[in-house]
Amino acid sequence: MKYSTRCGSESAFANEQRGVVLFFALISLVAIMLAAVALIRSVDTGTVIAGNLAFKQAATTSGDAGTETAMAWIGVTQAANLAKNVLKDATHPLNITDATKGYYSNLDPALDLFADATWNAITAVPAAVDTSGNTVRYIVQRACRTANVAIQNAGCLFSGAALSSDGQEIPLPQDICEGAGCPVAGQSPMIRVTSKVTGPRNTVSYVQAFVY
Repeated sequence: MKYSTRCGSESAFANEQRGVVLFFALISLVAIMLAAVALIRSVDTGTVIAGNLAFKQAATTSGDAGTETAMAWIGVTQAANLAKNVLKDATHPLNITDATKGYYSNLDPALDLFADATWNAITAVPAAVDTSGNTVRYIVQRACRTANVAIQNAGCLFSGAALSSDGQEIPLPQDICEGAGCPVAGQSPMIRVTSKVTGPRNTVSYVQAFVY
């Protein structure tokens, strides 16, 4: 009889122990689930950051391509108008603003490079799409105070007199330029190129460079 009573007490105590174990097991399960969710969110955040860095690098590279294209356009325009002295002749295309080609003959502070209307005005130069899906457009601005006049009268910014060897100079005519606004031997007018890169996820990047 005593033996039976003792067994009943031990059985009740064991049942109570099993209930406590279940409680702690549930708490542990919840903690593991929260840790798993935190780990997944951490991995997702890392993936997004890595993707954004990749898009940024691709946009910067595409912006450099826009600068190279603009430089090529400047060279072609100058080569096609060698009969005109860009320093003295106001009718030279590089002395005349043409918004449809994205060219401005001065650094107009009123020109908003972040406005869509500024870029939508470019119709003669179609936007280029590279292999990364980036759409690239560029704007060329002559680094001068006054628009639509010859360089010698426009208050322009010139490069140093020393010639560089990296091929950035814009060849100038050999005609003598007279006046306070003329460059000295070896100098070239500075030109600012702004490239706008629109990414495949509607990201927008701007890259600027001065060429001469």
